[in-house]
Amino acid sequence: MHIFKNFINILTSGDIMKIISWNCNGKFREKYKEIKKYDADIYVIQECENPQTTSNADYKNFASNCIWVGKNNNKGLGIFAKATIKLKDNKWKSYCLKYFVSVRVNNKFNLLGVWACDPYIEEYYIYQNIHFSKYNKDMVIIGDFNSNAKWDNEHKERSHGKVLNELKQKKLVSAYHSVYLESQGFETENTFYLYRHLNRGYHIDHCFAAKDKIKKYEILDKNEWLSMSDHIPLLLEIDD
Repeated sequence: MHIFKNFINILTSGDIMKIISWNCNGKFREKYKEIKKYDADIYVIQECENPQTTSNADYKNFASNCIWVGKNNNKGLGIFAKATIKLKDNKWKSYCLKYFVSVRVNNKFNLLGVWACDPYIEEYYIYQNIHFSKYNKDMVIIGDFNSNAKWDNEHKERSHGKVLNELKQKKLVSAYHSVYLESQGFETENTFYLYRHLNRGYHIDHCFAAKDKIKKYEILDKNEWLSMSDHIPLLLEIDD
């Protein structure tokens, strides 16, 4: 058990914003009340239903301040925020890439929600290169990348490592690796468990932000969340 097993807590004079990312593995209308207990300002949810087409009134009310994308109304990517948070769709084009949502939060910073689908990191790498001129040290990138540096092929043009190197140019770091002081590809905490088997864990959900903005970061308790999804939620607190 390493020194930074528990997430850090740094006192600041600024406002703190709490962001949670979770691949809910579908049926979010039946699960949102559990994640809502954390009282986050913003939830970035992968594999969630389109709140505009649901017949669940409670879920629709929860999603009253939401931006959602997807080709299947049963499984897409949504950013849900408290009513007091101003979300503005940046309308960054995704073309045929799946799935990405960029929003302006309170007119202060850009938040990019990610659900990278097959071919995973290659999808994200292309999206990042399309919009890289808009990236800056104030933005937050969070979600399910379906990727890890340990799977990199040195001959692969669009890789996890190349994504990381480009993000460094914008002063964006992995929140997990910054807080836990671990190396890429050698993570001791997992975010995903294949078929929910504890012996088949992988670290494939990620968050990137400026190091000085990160105030808290943790992967929530797998023993609580594996009953609902094969992914474990990420909790980030930033200096807003």
